[in-house]
Amino acid sequence: MQDAFFTSWSDIGRVLVVGGAAYVCLVVLLRVSGKRTLSKLNAFDFVVTIALGSTLASIFTSKSLSLAEGVAALALLVLLQLAVTWTSVRSPGFDRLIKSEPALLLRRGELLHEAMRRERVTADEVMSAIRDAGADEFGAASAVILESDGTLTALLAGPGRRA
Repeated sequence: MQDAFFTSWSDIGRVLVVGGAAYVCLVVLLRVSGKRTLSKLNAFDFVVTIALGSTLASIFTSKSLSLAEGVAALALLVLLQLAVTWTSVRSPGFDRLIKSEPALLLRRGELLHEAMRRERVTADEVMSAIRDAGADEFGAASAVILESDGTLTALLAGPGRRA
């Protein structure tokens, strides 16, 4: 029962030293890889972020994983992220393969129910985006778009006119 609460000071020391070093390495790798790695997340970026977190947690807690192996795994994930983003910027076909297209959910004040159903977005969520843009009714928006990163963008009709 004692092992569940405390095994040894050396194990705690390993977590502090190796975990701290792994954290510093991850921060350096993310800074070197550029702003794109830390930008708003599309589905692919989200998966990479989860994998980075999981790898960092493994470095912290696994006695069988050395710091060098863990940092190599982190570097590999960052390099794969860079390769995918580099390719997606240069190849529209590849970009479409890894990213979802934006979806129009409201046009000229009218909800597009089939698109909303397909994207699993409610009318309340669309209205929330319209309120965030500064309006208080569907008719005030010329469009509401579900962006590739999952955010909702409301485009309001011009001043004094309805959509």
